[in-house]
Amino acid sequence: MSEPAPPVDPSTPPAPPAQAAVAMVSPPPAPSIMRISARTAVILLLFTLAFTALMAGTYKLTQPLVEASAQAEKLRLIGEVLPPLMYDNTLLDDAVTLPPLKALGLDDATTLYRARKDGRPVALVFEVAAPDGYSGRIGLIAAVSADGRLLALRVTQHKETPGLGDYIDPKKDRNKQQPWIHQFDGVGFDSVLGGKWKVKKDGGRFDQRAGATISARAVTNASGRALLWAHERSVNLFELPAGQTFEEKAK
Repeated sequence: MSEPAPPVDPSTPPAPPAQAAVAMVSPPPAPSIMRISARTAVILLLFTLAFTALMAGTYKLTQPLVEASAQAEKLRLIGEVLPPLMYDNTLLDDAVTLPPLKALGLDDATTLYRARKDGRPVALVFEVAAPDGYSGRIGLIAAVSADGRLLALRVTQHKETPGLGDYIDPKKDRNKQQPWIHQFDGVGFDSVLGGKWKVKKDGGRFDQRAGATISARAVTNASGRALLWAHERSVNLFELPAGQTFEEKAK
């Protein structure tokens, strides 16, 4: 005869089903760190590819505009020293490379442009630098005619004192009727031989403004050196095939 079941305590809650107990003890596993890292890497890769494609498309669309703008700026600057009516060739294509040249005050390679009219040499347009300005380097652009005249000279970069030495830049020169730098226009080196390509204070022929002789002296001396350099090499510079680099001949 079996023993009677023990009495049930009414305050004791009923035992949960076995399946529910398992669920409480074993929650579903969380995503692993490897899976999260892999998903993040894929998202970043897709974002990078999309961004790169967008940038490449934008570059292709804007590149012609940027190049056209750069060419227009070059022609504008060249136009300040050489009027377009003086030549009929494609100036930006008729160019050669100049290596760093001490005679021109240049520490880096630059481009020299050659102007022609009906196939005949007209002028050379190139950069010059005066390293001895009052406040440092003065960048210039010059046009020298095939017959040895400085057609025009303009300042492209300087740090001269505002209101004092910056008159070398016609945009800053207060004398709008006769800017200081225009006195070089059309002057040939042969007309100032005998050490006269200097400011008057140094015994030369070119004016300077009171209180700012250093700026004028730097530009004057640099332009004289540039004119002489270009005049002595004019034939070789015009004959050099476009796209090549000019090399100084050993003396």
